[in-house]
Amino acid sequence: MQKSLLLGVEAIAQGAIDGGMSGVYAYPGTPSTEITEYIQHSKQAKELNIHSDWAANEKTAMESALGMSYAGKRAMVCMKHVGLNVAADCFMNAAITGANGGMLIVVADDPSMHSSQNEQDSRVYGKFAMMPILEPSNQQEAYDMARFGFELSEAFEIPVLMRITTRLAHSRAGVARSAEVMVQNELKLPEDKVQFVLLPAIARKRYKKLLSNQEKFEAASEDSAYNSYSDAADKSMGSLLVV
Repeated sequence: MQKSLLLGVEAIAQGAIDGGMSGVYAYPGTPSTEITEYIQHSKQAKELNIHSDWAANEKTAMESALGMSYAGKRAMVCMKHVGLNVAADCFMNAAITGANGGMLIVVADDPSMHSSQNEQDSRVYGKFAMMPILEPSNQQEAYDMARFGFELSEAFEIPVLMRITTRLAHSRAGVARSAEVMVQNELKLPEDKVQFVLLPAIARKRYKKLLSNQEKFEAASEDSAYNSYSDAADKSMGSLLVV
């Protein structure tokens, strides 16, 4: 398929559309705003009857997306890094209730504070909640990971955090779309419906499952095609990340 010249945020939006998403919820905040705007202006999204809505704040946006996931549909929620502070209560508990339909949480960090009051690294939230994190390094990966994120979420029955930055969000590159557009999920409820009710007795069981899944998350990360090492003669600016 011919490549499209897309911003990183547009690549994420198109990847989610092609990945069988049924709805997107968001609270506007640069550099994440254009994800939802792209979907709202997309002729393809309209034809597929993809629901899109601006919420009163990031917490209600995440709750709406999580509700759609509970019903078996694929949903995405978008916000900037400071918005994750507002949505933190729902975010942390969603890792314990788990997801039913794939749920992708896209958070746009703003290093150097181009349009923000502070700097935050949203990967810290992901580690805190103990949920999988995707971090695209270019626009093509942004598209591919948006599609893949729904599959990963459904495979492990947990929401997935995608962390991007301003420079990726607002720079353009050629993106090759997949020839296959995923069909949206049918409505379906999980067998264990009480998993969504976090009374302490239920939450303790769900938390044990989250802990037991950590080794599976690590194994999937090690085997992921997105985890690669690029060698270079000059290693003076390299960094080592120990998880």
